Amino acid sequence: MMSATDFPRGGTISWLMLLQDEVSLLRHPGAHHKKLLDGAYALFRAQLIGREDLADLLEQADGALAYAVEALLDESRSE
Repeated sequence: MMSATDFPRGGTISWLMLLQDEVSLLRHPGAHHKKLLDGAYALFRAQLIGREDLADLLEQADGALAYAVEALLDESRSE
């Protein structure tokens, strides 16, 4: 589990960088999604983001997972 110390002052920037790590996302979609969720909740617990921002981050994490699953399915269909 991530903690607030994993995301110092630039916490949301670090989280967004993790979100944009497509290589890691496509290599391990489930683990990457969990890191995104843990990071979002850590930012919220540290009061670096509010409830609405938390909801946005969770939605983006779910979108990233959906993208990864679709990309992997498309890859397997083309082989």
